[in-house]
Amino acid sequence: MVLGIESSCDETGAGVVSGGRLLGAALSSSMDEHARFGGVVPEIAARAHLHALAPCVRTAMAEADVRPSDLDAIAVTSGPGLSTALQTGVAAAKAYALAWNLPLYGVHHLAGHVAADTLEHGPPPGRSVALIVSGGHTSLLLLGDLARDPIVHLGDTRDDAAGEAFDKVARILGLGYPGGPAVDRAAREGSATAVRFPRAMLGAGFDFSFSGLKTAVARHVEAEGTRAPLADVAASFQEAVADVLTAKAVAACRAHGVDTLTIVGGVAANRRLRELAASRCAAAGLVLRVPPPRLCTDNGAMIAAVGELLVDAGAPPAGLTLATDPSAPLTRAALAPASR
Repeated sequence: MVLGIESSCDETGAGVVSGGRLLGAALSSSMDEHARFGGVVPEIAARAHLHALAPCVRTAMAEADVRPSDLDAIAVTSGPGLSTALQTGVAAAKAYALAWNLPLYGVHHLAGHVAADTLEHGPPPGRSVALIVSGGHTSLLLLGDLARDPIVHLGDTRDDAAGEAFDKVARILGLGYPGGPAVDRAAREGSATAVRFPRAMLGAGFDFSFSGLKTAVARHVEAEGTRAPLADVAASFQEAVADVLTAKAVAACRAHGVDTLTIVGGVAANRRLRELAASRCAAAGLVLRVPPPRLCTDNGAMIAAVGELLVDAGAPPAGLTLATDPSAPLTRAALAPASR
C-alpha cells in the first residue's frame, strides 16, 4: 500500500494505491490563481502546494480508510517540474517518511502518467508504445517493464509540446487559460475540415513539431480577421494536432512490432484525440489504452501507482537524500537520491 504525492506544477495531488487499485485520492488545483497571467506562476504554485498538501494527504487517506501504519511506502514526484513546486512536495514526503518510518521513492513525473493507466486497465503489457502528450512534453516511448527496464525514446517534440500549442492557440483565439479544454469546447461547434492547417513532420520519423502549426493559426486569424469563424479555426487546429499524434503513434507501433498503444498526459483527455486514436488503432489491429480524463491530468494516484510497481519490483528506495531535478530526463521510472 503506497501513498503518492504530486506537486510538479499547479495541482497538488495525493493518492493511496494497493494491488493496482486506487483506494483514495484528493486533488487541489491553483489553476484559477494563474489564469489571469495566462500561465503558471511558479511561486504562486509553490505557496498553493504548501497550503494544500497536508489536507490532500489527510483526505486521500481518510477516503482509503487507512492509517500511517497500514502504508508500505511513500512515493513522490521529484522531477521534472517547477523547482519550487517540486521542493514543496519532496519536503513534505520526506517529513511523512521520517515521521512514519517508511521508505521513500522518487518518481519521474512522466512515468507517473504512464502508470496512471494501470489503475484503469490493469498491469501494463510486457512491451508497448506510449504516447505522452501534456503541456510540457510530447514523446513517443518504447516500454518494457516500467519498474525494471530503461525507457526508450522513439521521438520527442523539437519545439512546442502539444499542450503548449493548445495554450498558445487558445490565447490567439481569445479562449482563455487553460487552452486544452477551451479549444476542445470551441471545436465542438466547428468544422475540422474548414482550414487545412499544416501537419509538420508527418512522414519524418517519430519526432514532433507544433510551433509552425501555432504560427499558421496566428497568420490565418490575422489575415481573416473577424471573417474567421472561431469554432472552425479551433476544430481545424485540433484536427491537425490529433492527426499527427495518432499517425506517428500507430506508425511507431507497427515499426517496432508492438500491439498495444497507451496514450497518457493532460492532452489525452482531448475528445478528438481519443476518437481518432480509437479509429486508427482499430483499423491497425492495435489495443488502445487511455485512462479516464480524471487520471489524465496531474494527480497523486499516478505517483502512488509507480511507487507500488517499484516496491513490487524490489527497487531500492531513494531515502531522505532524495533531491529534486526540475529537468530530469525520462530514462527510468525511479529517480535516484542525491549523491553524497
